[in-house]
Amino acid sequence: MKVRNFSRNNDGAAAIEFAIVAPLFILILLTLVGYGIYLSVAHSVQQLAADAARASIAGLSEAERQDLANTYIHTSKISNGFLDQDKLAVRVEADAKNSNQFTVTLTYDASDLPIWALYSFAMPGKEISRYSTIRVGGV
Repeated sequence: MKVRNFSRNNDGAAAIEFAIVAPLFILILLTLVGYGIYLSVAHSVQQLAADAARASIAGLSEAERQDLANTYIHTSKISNGFLDQDKLAVRVEADAKNSNQFTVTLTYDASDLPIWALYSFAMPGKEISRYSTIRVGGV
C-alpha cells in the first residue's frame, strides 16, 4: 500500500526540476551578460576607430596621421566603463590598393574584462581589432 502512494506523490517535484534546469539557466544568463559587455566594448572600439580616422584626416603624412590618431584616442572621453585607454594600440597606414585612402586600426587587449571570470559557454577572443578606412580628398 505504501509503494502505491509513493508513486502518486508529487511533493518535491518542482524542487527537483529546478535543480535540473537552474544551472543551465544560470549559464545562459551569464553568457548573455558576458557577450553584452564584450559587444559593448567592441562597439566602443569601432566608434573610436572611426572618430580617430576622422581626426587624422588633417595629417599630411602617415606619421602625422598616426600622431593625430594617438592624440585623439588619448584625449577623448571614453564613455564605456570597461574600456581602458592604455590597452589600445593604434596603427595608421596607407591603403595598398588605393593611394587616396588610409586605414586606422585599433587593437584592444580585452583580457582584463570581467567576463572571463564568468562561468559561461564559449566566449570570443581576448583581442578586439576594429578599423576604419577614410578617403583623402573626397569622392
